[in-house]
Amino acid sequence: RNPELVPLKYLSDSLPQAVAQHLRWIMQKDLLGQDVFLIGPPGPLRRSIAMQYLELTKREAEYVALSRDTTETDLKQRREIRSGTAFYIDQCAVRAATQGRVLVLEGLEKAERNVLPVLNNLLENREMQLEDGRFLMSAERYDKLLQEHTKEELDSWKIVRVSEDFRVIALGLPVPKYKGNPLDPPLRSRFQARDVYYLPFKDQLELLYSAGPNVAAERVSQLLSLATTLCSQESSGLGLPDFPVDNLPAALHVLNTFPMLSSQQLVQRLYPYKSILGKDGHTAVESVLSRFELSDGRRQAAPSSVLSVSTSRESEGQADVTVQSAGEEVTFQGTSFLTSPFRVNQTDLSFLPVFQSELMRTPTVPFYFYHLFCIFVALILNVPSWFIQPLCCLIQDMTARDLLQQRYTLPNGDTAWRPSPLVTAALEGKLLLLDGIHRVNLGTLAVLSRLLHDRELDLYDGTRLLRWDRYQALKEQLQLSDQQMQERSILPIHRAFRVLALAEPPVVGGGSGSSRGQQQWLGPELLTMFLYHTVSPLARAEEAGLIQGLAPSVPMEAAEQLLQLTHSLRQTNDPTAQSLASSLSTRQLLRICRRLSRYPEESIAHAVNKACLSRFLPSLARASLEKALASSSVQDPPDPAEQPRDHSCVVQDGVLTIGKVSAPVYNPDQKMKVPDVLFYDNPQHMMVMEDMLKDFLLGEHLLLVGNQGVGKNKIVDRFLHLLNRPREYLQLHRDTTVQTLTLQPSVRDGIITYEDSPLVKAVKHGHILVIDEADKAPTNVTCILKTLVESGEMILADGRRIVSAKGRPNIIVMHPDFRMLVLANRPGFPFLGNDFFGALGDIFSCHAVDNPKPQAELAMLRQYGPDVPEATLQKLVAAFGELRSMADQGTITYPYSTREVVNIVRHLQRFPNEGLANVVRNVFDFDSYNKDTREVLIEALHKHGIPIGAKPTSVHLAKELPLPEVRMTGYWTLNQGGNTRRKLLCPTETRAVDVKGPAFLRVQSYPCHRQESRALSFTEEKAHWQIPMNEVNIICDAINTLYVAMCNPVSLYSMTERGESIRCMELYDVFPRTISGVWQPFVTVAPLGSPLDGQVVLHEEQVLSRSRGARLFIRCCSGLTGLCLQGGHKMCRDFSHKNWLLFYKEDGNQLEVLDVLEGQVHSISLPINLKSVFLVAEDRWLLLESNTNKKFLLTKPMHTAAEDSGVCQLHSISEDPVSAGHGAASAEAVVPQMLSNEQLPNENLSAALEQKIVSPNRLLADSSCFAQIIVGFPDLMSPNEVYTFKRPVDLSAVKSSGSGSHTFFRGALRSGTAKRENCIALLSANQVVRAIPPSQVPLGDVYPKDVTPPLAAAYLEVTDLTSKKLKYIPVPRSMTVSPYTNWLSKVSDCDVLVAALGSGGVVTVDMGGYVRQWETGLDTLQRSLMEWRNMIGSEDGRPIQITIQRDSGLDVSAPKHGKLDPSNAPHVGGNQWAGGTGGRDTAGLGGKGGPYRLDAGHKVYQVSQAEKDAVPEEVRQAAREMAEKAFKERLKEIDMSEYDASTYERFSNAVRRQVQSLRIILDSLQVSVPVLYTNMHSPKIISHCFMVPDVRFSDPLTMISSQYDIVGHSGDGCDIELVPADKTPKNDKQRLKVLKTMHAHAQFCMSGDYTLEATEASITELAREEADEHFVVVLSDANLERYGIRPERFAQALTSDPQVNAFAIFIGSLGDQAERLQRTLPAGRSFVAMDTKQIPQILQQIFTSTMLSSA
Repeated sequence: RNPELVPLKYLSDSLPQAVAQHLRWIMQKDLLGQDVFLIGPPGPLRRSIAMQYLELTKREAEYVALSRDTTETDLKQRREIRSGTAFYIDQCAVRAATQGRVLVLEGLEKAERNVLPVLNNLLENREMQLEDGRFLMSAERYDKLLQEHTKEELDSWKIVRVSEDFRVIALGLPVPKYKGNPLDPPLRSRFQARDVYYLPFKDQLELLYSAGPNVAAERVSQLLSLATTLCSQESSGLGLPDFPVDNLPAALHVLNTFPMLSSQQLVQRLYPYKSILGKDGHTAVESVLSRFELSDGRRQAAPSSVLSVSTSRESEGQADVTVQSAGEEVTFQGTSFLTSPFRVNQTDLSFLPVFQSELMRTPTVPFYFYHLFCIFVALILNVPSWFIQPLCCLIQDMTARDLLQQRYTLPNGDTAWRPSPLVTAALEGKLLLLDGIHRVNLGTLAVLSRLLHDRELDLYDGTRLLRWDRYQALKEQLQLSDQQMQERSILPIHRAFRVLALAEPPVVGGGSGSSRGQQQWLGPELLTMFLYHTVSPLARAEEAGLIQGLAPSVPMEAAEQLLQLTHSLRQTNDPTAQSLASSLSTRQLLRICRRLSRYPEESIAHAVNKACLSRFLPSLARASLEKALASSSVQDPPDPAEQPRDHSCVVQDGVLTIGKVSAPVYNPDQKMKVPDVLFYDNPQHMMVMEDMLKDFLLGEHLLLVGNQGVGKNKIVDRFLHLLNRPREYLQLHRDTTVQTLTLQPSVRDGIITYEDSPLVKAVKHGHILVIDEADKAPTNVTCILKTLVESGEMILADGRRIVSAKGRPNIIVMHPDFRMLVLANRPGFPFLGNDFFGALGDIFSCHAVDNPKPQAELAMLRQYGPDVPEATLQKLVAAFGELRSMADQGTITYPYSTREVVNIVRHLQRFPNEGLANVVRNVFDFDSYNKDTREVLIEALHKHGIPIGAKPTSVHLAKELPLPEVRMTGYWTLNQGGNTRRKLLCPTETRAVDVKGPAFLRVQSYPCHRQESRALSFTEEKAHWQIPMNEVNIICDAINTLYVAMCNPVSLYSMTERGESIRCMELYDVFPRTISGVWQPFVTVAPLGSPLDGQVVLHEEQVLSRSRGARLFIRCCSGLTGLCLQGGHKMCRDFSHKNWLLFYKEDGNQLEVLDVLEGQVHSISLPINLKSVFLVAEDRWLLLESNTNKKFLLTKPMHTAAEDSGVCQLHSISEDPVSAGHGAASAEAVVPQMLSNEQLPNENLSAALEQKIVSPNRLLADSSCFAQIIVGFPDLMSPNEVYTFKRPVDLSAVKSSGSGSHTFFRGALRSGTAKRENCIALLSANQVVRAIPPSQVPLGDVYPKDVTPPLAAAYLEVTDLTSKKLKYIPVPRSMTVSPYTNWLSKVSDCDVLVAALGSGGVVTVDMGGYVRQWETGLDTLQRSLMEWRNMIGSEDGRPIQITIQRDSGLDVSAPKHGKLDPSNAPHVGGNQWAGGTGGRDTAGLGGKGGPYRLDAGHKVYQVSQAEKDAVPEEVRQAAREMAEKAFKERLKEIDMSEYDASTYERFSNAVRRQVQSLRIILDSLQVSVPVLYTNMHSPKIISHCFMVPDVRFSDPLTMISSQYDIVGHSGDGCDIELVPADKTPKNDKQRLKVLKTMHAHAQFCMSGDYTLEATEASITELAREEADEHFVVVLSDANLERYGIRPERFAQALTSDPQVNAFAIFIGSLGDQAERLQRTLPAGRSFVAMDTKQIPQILQQIFTSTMLSSA
């Protein structure tokens, strides 16, 4: 009846014997009425045999290709809507059954489980119930019924006869050898199976001979032998996939045309073993190739060029293609659309060597190779785009319907089917590009098998597509026209139709259990469907030619460096480097070169780092990239953030300029879509936007990758706002699908319509599409963007297509202004997204967005919080910077971003009284339950001075002691009269400096781990950090600009106050070698001033007899010069900032002045021998004579080299005491330890001397006084008054026994005077600070008697002359120390060196290398304390009250108690009820005019304070009198005096919080003590909790307002009844009486201990009572040993009765008694409470643990 359903042209002229045997077997089964199952390896053979049988027997066929998407409706009935009515349309199985056709089911293993059982009854009994109510019945039963009933009756019963000719032929693969679902046993049992293996060797050989008549027979035999070997059982045992034997005829067609082709490469096209097999499989295949002499890979591979293409004269629709191959011209025919001859111009292809070489190298088109070159020509010659039919990028979730036909709704509501691009391409004869077949599930892709092998296809709407020749034969046989064939739903597949599939390389050696977690997509079944070609990366020369052709203006040197880098990464064996090479694809190189052509000044390293997103690479990969860049001579420029570049943004005259890049401002139609966002410009974000603008002008689509909160959205919105470009926004997520990306379906008037998504709108109107959170969507969904970006094409779900140029109808032309800006988080943990960059980063221009650099972030935060203190902002920036670096290193997982800092700053700006330590919890409370992370965070915050966890009261400043009164103790008189003995002229001699060098030093940099010291408490110590030194190093000098010199070996460390690094210069080679015990160098540092900032002079003064002291002038980096002087000189560096230094020699009579800038030394000869020199001014120096300690003042001209340089004058100074009458002795000569070189400010001088005074002065300190002020010195010639703050004891008289950790070593080793006095003057703070050893500190005055002083390396003695106070600040001792104790003792009296730092602070360096920064000035301390308290916040811990402001509008009358409500209902407002809230006149809460407060336990509503204040005075007075009367009556009621009430309140307040805690604990356990419930469903019943307290404690026990009894024990006995169970105290007086009883008993009881007996008695008594749980809690001290009670005995008592849970709580402990006792007692039975506040928590542990364990 339907001859068009009979297969055609499947039978060949000669039928192989194996096929004939299969056909006979099928016929036997057909005669038996049985269904058959043809099982065998992948390939078209099984289907071909089935079709041959049907063609032989002229049987109609219903074919269905099963897939994982096949459902019951595809087999039985599908509902369709016609004219608004739903109809059921019979599908293949029903049609075959009713019409007596053969149902061919192919791919049973592809169908999902439990789908095919729908056919079970049809197969077994030929019966099936249909959805439309009909019932299919077997022919035998139907005919029997027909004998009894009429056909009309059976039709009315909806019974349909199943034809007796109905058969089923199933085609499937054996599972488990191949992938798929195994057959369901009931289904399998209904089939008869036949193994259809490959054709025998002989039959196959004959077939191949006919396919390639021009190919040598031996070669054909070798190829077939190879195929047979690789399909054997042995090959399967090696894990080799089956060779696609069925594709050999197609390969022979190609070999027939090109006999010069290599057999090995031909095999590679059929069986790409190099791509899919590992090393072992590769070796196995190579050995088989060698065995059959097919290893001829070196032969000429393929055609090298296309010469011409012309229309064939012999046959219509064919083209003659002439190619050059192996020096010969070969012409063959292929299907073509060309209507005129075309001669190929080779120059047209010069810019595309990749296609010329790659595509001509070997045939690549899947299936039917003899038609392939026309396709290559179409690609190369750019034939019209309608010749190529691109299918949108295949995705993982694509179904068989998406591949073939999609269902849609017509405007009238009817359902219809829309052909897919694949079907359209087949009908129109186009080249179909299937991009991404590796993503599609094999079960879905299997529906294409018949199309690719047989060129036939059955669609869901019943349409059949036939191969061209079969269609023509059928048309002739039926004598029908094309129109009539189309009416029968039969259409021809065009002869020119071809499929070109694209995929990523398979997983080498991968399988279902691949260790890499990736499955092999290219398996045996897919091998039969396509022929394969691996497109290898371009050779370097080819890639260079491509770059030159497409980016001709790129600098050649830059292109060469890029290629050198890329190919070095590609050719390496390092997998890390190879992964980097994937980021530098040819497309990416072209993008970089186009950008370099436009912006040649750009750095290649910057472009490479941008392409690889090096900022987010793992450290190992980043190091590998840096190494590759260096080896390719690609220099990374310095950090752009450090370069002072202008990154301003200006819009002027319609042109936007960011940095150096300009672009025209857009004029949009829809201005409302232009984003406008709050954005504060900062240099780093402007640099990113400048970079984005460059790529934007080049026409690129942009991808911004970064951590969360770094400002990606803000940057994009600001960028588009500046460009005035409208934006469409898409946010992706886990459930994003291809449909939601492109179209949004909706139902209108019962019709499904598709609304354009933002993507389609942006494409249409030329808007910018911003895709946010791109990494959250599956990459198999976002990959559809690939075709849109690459080729400007995309197919939508409604059949429309986005294209880049106009053409056919039903298209959307992409607007030329359309761009995509994609935002994604960086790949990897903790972002939990997909690797969008790895999957699609290649098609975008990538930009890494990082958190702003500290300065940029600080500038931005200032704009968000203009009123937030600068110090707070700096701490936040530093703390978050460290947290981010910790996240990069993997220490913490969450990468804290700028967004969090901005939120903190905005909070501080709005609520300035909330402390920083509290506000940062807004960010860090997420981690509050992770102990490890919390500790790391707190440590980082404390390090940068954010006092999280500190209390405002934690201020631990040193104790202030009174300073002795200042007294005038004498005069200094400058003698400059005419007496020549008192005024001496000193000759001066000048000579040039003898400079040696330079020597070059290596400067090492170490990180500086600066730690703020005010994390949990406020002290004078501000910060500290450690110098990276060895334990043998000896620190010998520190200077205020934070230079630290060491002398073993000699080295110099430099750092800044808030710097991130410490720089070290080791001077081994400059100073003489250190020889232990012979020479102990001593180095002094002098920093120079402008113009020599950052340069220092090092002076070594400890020399051997034949050595010379070296003074070294060091440049900050590495240059170094030196000069030498004879003998051991000392250096005065007070004016080193003026670039001159003074040197002298003890007992010498000469001064050497080194002028560093002039390069000269001025020698001044003196008539005296020197002991020491103090530079009191630049032109006045105080000299001490060596033997007499007599003082002289040397005055000199300001410029020593002037003409009158010979007039340096020496004036003697006489020291006279305050006149004490006749015969007064002259004052003892004072040896200064410190003498200031500037004067105290006048206000400080007046404050110190307690008188208004303006005068020159100098501040002096020596061992006998705290400070001395010499008023008038050195400028006034009149006698200078000396004011002294005298010490009680001279420091030199106090024996120093060493200090710190070296006390044991030092005492006997001190030799000579220490070289560092450690005394400095802070003139602006009016302080003298000196470091002294602990032995010279009056510790008894500083610390109370019961406090042990801390172990300190030294104390800072701070003498404040303004407040007249003295403080001793302990300097913690160092953790390590050099073993050279004798040497150390020569450096300093104590273990620290001290130097001034700023106006009110000092810095100390201890001998272990710890640098500590201190604040001593009162003003700076007060400011810092205020800032510190502000950071903590001003919350006082009081409960928060909710206040609702409202005005009642009612007035008060007179106070009264009010009525008592028996139901205790809440009353708000009014003046009737007692205990109400927010009312008036009555006793309650929150109201006005009431007599006193009365809490009835309800929520409080409060009237405003203004309304309370408006209560008349007489009403207030009446309320006060009423309240006093009620209070006295209450006391009288409980017989309690006012004194007793205050006493009880004092006790009660101390434990109120603990009582509340215990009440909450007992309530939460739902216990009732001791009332016993017998209800089965009640909670556990706990019997009497005997509190067995030791009444010798005076601390009151908490009283719980329930029924309880308390029994005490003391030295008087073990059963002292304190509270009987039937007489629990009812009011405060009774409770106070119990407390007084306990207190009195504790005061007057005998000594002794009955803890043991009390415990045993309680347990015994409690065990008698009936209860679910019994508890005994013993409270005692831990002093059991004193009374001879052994812990073992006490443990035995606690565990004496298993029914009773007995526990001991030891309150307090002498020494470690409690801990030792706890270790002895059973685990979990004893607790130590060093504070009574811990008792409720301990009881909670006891109750909950016991209840849980017994539940």
